Amino acid sequence: MDQSTIRVEPGEAGRLIVRLPYSPEGVAKIKSMAGRRWHGPEKYWSVPDDQETRALLSSLFPDDRTEPHPGGRGTAGTLDRVRAAIRARRLSPCTETAYVGWMRRFLDAAGPAEGLGEAEVGSFLSGLTAGHVSASTQNQAFNALLFCFEHGLGRKLERIEGVVRAKRPERLPVVLNKDEVRKVLGLMKGAPRLMATLLYGSGLRLMECCRLRVKDLDWGMHQLVVRSGKGGKDRYTTLPSGLREPLEAHLKEVQRLHQDDLVKGLGRVELPDALARKYPNAAKEWGWQWVFPATSHYTDGESGLQRRHHLHESVLQRAFREARMSAGIVKPAGCHTLRHSFATHLMEDGYDIRTIQELLGHADINTTMIYTHVLNRGGRGVQSPADRLGLGGPP
Repeated sequence: MDQSTIRVEPGEAGRLIVRLPYSPEGVAKIKSMAGRRWHGPEKYWSVPDDQETRALLSSLFPDDRTEPHPGGRGTAGTLDRVRAAIRARRLSPCTETAYVGWMRRFLDAAGPAEGLGEAEVGSFLSGLTAGHVSASTQNQAFNALLFCFEHGLGRKLERIEGVVRAKRPERLPVVLNKDEVRKVLGLMKGAPRLMATLLYGSGLRLMECCRLRVKDLDWGMHQLVVRSGKGGKDRYTTLPSGLREPLEAHLKEVQRLHQDDLVKGLGRVELPDALARKYPNAAKEWGWQWVFPATSHYTDGESGLQRRHHLHESVLQRAFREARMSAGIVKPAGCHTLRHSFATHLMEDGYDIRTIQELLGHADINTTMIYTHVLNRGGRGVQSPADRLGLGGPP
């Protein structure tokens, strides 16, 4: 795409997709448009599809050439069918973003979907292999295209020649010891510190923590409920007693923020499934509010209502990385490492593996068994023969 070219194409119903080369001026222009949304994983903006918006696009970018997307309206229609198939099967929003993204990349490379088949898919996947992508990336692309063709286009792909399914290497999870966890959490502040402590103290996944609602906390039972976790499953896990005081203080500030929003005619959050239609006022209720809300509102593209989203996961990821670096920890640890550390430390403390499996929400106990390989026991509890010879002195 030329540096002076923006690309506009039809998107989901009632929306236009706008792709433009990055520049501070271009971003400022697009941010001045009402109803715009940034789709980070797929790297494009979307705006309302109406005459006023089209005219505003032309006035904001008068010196830029605008060209249609190579796939045209057919590409948008294909992606709409893929989205509909994913939502009909109630797959997660992250799966939708990943699968639609891979299908878009494939159509960008191969052209309109009509007439495409095994040969084009094989060529696309071979190109990924030549680019030395990881096994998980290649397999995700493979699964995405299989799903999109079968359920989105109604054409099941047969054997794809010349493409070998990558085998994922067996990696041990990175685990922080208790002192390292204490150092990292001690260097964090505010909401990110509370969130990181929940990741470690309750074994939560990153997005499970971000999506916690006020009603999910149960101090009487010292537990919290994870709604629609991985695989769409609910589960209970432990709620650290030591977090009660700081969390209650945090929730008082969140409630004050919510009351201010209500006074301004705001205070809504997104509700799952069709609850917003069944209970129109539930989106304003205190129990449905996010435990860790975002600092600003957004306008929903479909309803036009202003809502408050939960705190973006990148805020916690950035704060955790900065704390880890400040603590001088060189392990390649991320937020998910705290979940690994939760399971490993429970095993070290003598809890049985079935209990840990339930707390983590693993469907298969073999997934939980991986933590038996990372216990801090010096290589499966074996004492090195070098220690018996006293070879630890200077050479």
